[in-house]
Amino acid sequence: MVIRIALLFAALLLSSCGYHLRGAYALPSDLKKVYVTGGTPQLHEQFKQIMKASSGQLLTSPEGASIVVKITNEDFRRRALSLSSRGKSNEFELLYHLEYELTNSKNTALTELLPLEIKREYFNDQQDIMAKDNEEAVIRKEMYEQAVRSIVNRARVVLEAKAK
Repeated sequence: MVIRIALLFAALLLSSCGYHLRGAYALPSDLKKVYVTGGTPQLHEQFKQIMKASSGQLLTSPEGASIVVKITNEDFRRRALSLSSRGKSNEFELLYHLEYELTNSKNTALTELLPLEIKREYFNDQQDIMAKDNEEAVIRKEMYEQAVRSIVNRARVVLEAKAK
């Protein structure tokens, strides 16, 4: 009997803690259908994943979209921060920059052109080159994900302000 009560109590605690799937957002109803124009395939893939995890939909055309995200001036740079005694790069900085504008499906601007910049640094171990290449790919994916989250958060704020 005590075990059942403990299990029931644990289930209640877990259900009330606000747990949700990683990457999922509670999107407002007017942000469930998004169309993205411009940007790299990696950025589009992150949009698709976040929208799917949040019960939203990434549309293939602006018709029916509640918001349109126009990506411009997207750029990914990699720069060496420090060198070893043999002239090999020990540390890198990744810089992801883009500009975006939010409009509705009728092409009415909801925001002006907004910049977004994300930086990451990582150590490049010369003894394990293969693992470091994989690490950079993971960091790039996380940077794309952070960019999409920032854009979705901005869109949420813009739509909430418009509704008031």
